[in-house]
Amino acid sequence: MIATFLLRNRFLRLVCLTLVLTHAAGCTSLWNRNKDDDSKNPQLSKLLKVPDPPDLVREAAIPHGMQSVRINGVAVVNALPNTGGPALPSSFREMLLEEMKRNEIPNPNEFLEQTDTALVQVRGVIPPGARRGDVIDLEILTPPKTEATDLHGGWLLDTRMRHQKVLDSAIRSSDVLAIATGPVLTRADHEGDEDGALRVQGSVLSGGMIQNDRKLGLVLRPDYQHVKMSAAIAQAINARFYFFDGTTRRGIAEPIEDDFIELDVHPRYRNNVARLMTVVRAIGVAPESSGTQIRLTKLGEQMKNPAKAADAALQLEGLGEPAIPTLIEAVGSSNPELRFYAAEALAYLDREEAIDPLIAAAQSEPAFRAPALKALEDMDHHNVVDGLKRLLDSPSLETRYGGFATLRDRKDTKHSLAGQNLRGTYRLYQIPSKASASVVVSLHRKPEIVLFGDVQPLKIDTFFLGPSGIMIRKVAESGQLRISRFQAGKDDAFAEVDNSLAGILEGLTEVGGGYGDAIALLRMAKTKGILADQLAFDPLPKHMRTYYRDDADGDSEKDNGETSPADEDS
Repeated sequence: MIATFLLRNRFLRLVCLTLVLTHAAGCTSLWNRNKDDDSKNPQLSKLLKVPDPPDLVREAAIPHGMQSVRINGVAVVNALPNTGGPALPSSFREMLLEEMKRNEIPNPNEFLEQTDTALVQVRGVIPPGARRGDVIDLEILTPPKTEATDLHGGWLLDTRMRHQKVLDSAIRSSDVLAIATGPVLTRADHEGDEDGALRVQGSVLSGGMIQNDRKLGLVLRPDYQHVKMSAAIAQAINARFYFFDGTTRRGIAEPIEDDFIELDVHPRYRNNVARLMTVVRAIGVAPESSGTQIRLTKLGEQMKNPAKAADAALQLEGLGEPAIPTLIEAVGSSNPELRFYAAEALAYLDREEAIDPLIAAAQSEPAFRAPALKALEDMDHHNVVDGLKRLLDSPSLETRYGGFATLRDRKDTKHSLAGQNLRGTYRLYQIPSKASASVVVSLHRKPEIVLFGDVQPLKIDTFFLGPSGIMIRKVAESGQLRISRFQAGKDDAFAEVDNSLAGILEGLTEVGGGYGDAIALLRMAKTKGILADQLAFDPLPKHMRTYYRDDADGDSEKDNGETSPADEDS
């Protein structure tokens, strides 16, 4: 058994081979050899030769595991108000029947013939560094031939999702990588639909739960594949990135083989795995020495050059604590680009000096807004909360909602910004703001509706017909609103609420309405002109924007204080 293990592990195999050759040559030391010994055994000399160390990890290694993994499944959406239909004969039906039989579901064929169910395809993407228990959004599609007419109000039943590849002209599936379930939100709910095509397409927000950790690593280039080089690079990484596993200090890097180093995700970078990999590859391999100060001086000069500052900041972040004075000096630059790169690196070193420059960058520069907010998300300083709250008054809606989303995801504001749980369907937030009133709807990750500022009531003169049998009528005597819902096969439901948008959304859940109903109601109200305030869907800051240095005002994108037409339903 031990012999088999050694044969399967290239790292140990190389060590064992080295020992065998060393013993055959009559040597007593593995690494301390003389030239006479090497000339007598050139094979051993070639094997033991250690490559010259590179300046940075990225010169010797490339990332592994940074590609997203696409997963698929075939499933059933049920609880449809007779808008489903029998699953027609197809490869999808055969796949679903096989899955249902595997899970011992009784009478699967009969179940698939009901009109309150629909066969659907489920798709998802597992990001790099994902852990067991993380959740992902899902895309829902119906097969090309389907008798289902509308998935609104449906529920995706438990689905096992796998990664699939075509190998040797056959589809091969992995083990189960995620379990999917949850309420379906159709595209027609937020986009509208005249011909009905979008009613059978949709999503399930955070509906997929990942079942396995995704491993990250570094693959050494051929010229650097050696036991000692793999160990040296891992040691350099662990000198910078480590955490306490219970009572034991543990580095994030482990040299598994002479050409592969496995990486754990450091807790500080849990929400930005790509940043961690970039910084790890910017770490110097040589141990700290008198040359470190020379390197700091060189990088400090590069921080004054816009063309080199971004990479210099990453290298300084890779150096860790010794680089803090250099970054603090750079964050005082009058150039907004140089100031941002330095502040971003300081944020991941958890330095308070990063807060104000990053808040300023989020307010004024669209190209830096998304990375600035990401850097602030996990900083362990209470002043971050005060800075983010200032963004809630920004004239730019994406800045406001970006600041809110960052606050919502922070642990220290989890309770103060809890919002109102509307019967488990979604959360409603009412956020004070000095900016113009607006209504924001989330279509990713978290089902939520955010009311910024003093949102006006709907302008209902007599009544308003909403989606799914919902009617809102003004009660003349009290000035309140009466919400009614009429559905075939169900008892009529009624609720009387205050004449406010928040009151309508609360009453909607009282009559059995879900998140899709709330979104459809807001969209219809805006289209008919009875919702006066701005309505936007997912106006989050965009990543990968370009910063243009040649503009006279230094802006990369004009920011007029509002969202783009693509983000807003006006």
